[in-house]
Amino acid sequence: MGLFSSKSSNPALKEGTFQNLKQAEDSGKMTVRGTINKSVILLLISFAASLYLWNNMESLGGNVNVYSIGSAILGLVIAIIITFKKDWAPYLAPLYALVEGVFLGIISARFEAMYNGIALQAVILTFSVFIAMLFLYRTEVIKVTHRFRMMIFGATAGIGLVYIVSLVLSFFDIQVPYLHSNGLIGIGVSIFIVSIAALNLMLDFDLVEKGSKNGAPKYMEWYCSFALLVTVVWLYIEMLRLLSKLASKK
Repeated sequence: MGLFSSKSSNPALKEGTFQNLKQAEDSGKMTVRGTINKSVILLLISFAASLYLWNNMESLGGNVNVYSIGSAILGLVIAIIITFKKDWAPYLAPLYALVEGVFLGIISARFEAMYNGIALQAVILTFSVFIAMLFLYRTEVIKVTHRFRMMIFGATAGIGLVYIVSLVLSFFDIQVPYLHSNGLIGIGVSIFIVSIAALNLMLDFDLVEKGSKNGAPKYMEWYCSFALLVTVVWLYIEMLRLLSKLASKK
């Protein structure tokens, strides 16, 4: 399968991501190394923002929910803009990383208040999974085939639908069975979601590599770094949820 028929279940790295992009000159082409460097920059921005919010939670007082909801909404808006205006990624991707850092800092502090040490565990597990997925991709232990893409895309879409339904039902004090429970089935559901989030990284790695090989313009390094950050953030949040379920069983 070529680049222009590839599909990722990450909405930011979907089918057609590199379509209709002007082929760049050699000096302005997207590279894997450039994407890695920019991904590190975005991760550092998110980490710094998270750490700052974590250390200043008390100063927010009753505005914690405002910052939490506000950063979530703003992050979604920025993500939508970047998805449709890829050439804006060099300017908006760092802003997205900053906003996500604010959101993650608040969420992490809340989980940490309930279960001491859970945030650090989630960070370690998230980056361990990231490295493991990269190793499996580079060694082709798991090959990203068209069938593999379709399976992960379908599973991710299904998870997204369940979360949307869960959010809507929560307004009526109705919970989706097992999604938030800490029983064996609930833990199994979380493990499944974490696995799908991790496998999304394989699709992202594949599309980044193909974008580089097919001469995508330089700004796509920022776009793909943003897309990878989206997946990493999702994986980290799911790790927090899984670990909280396991911790509540003790």
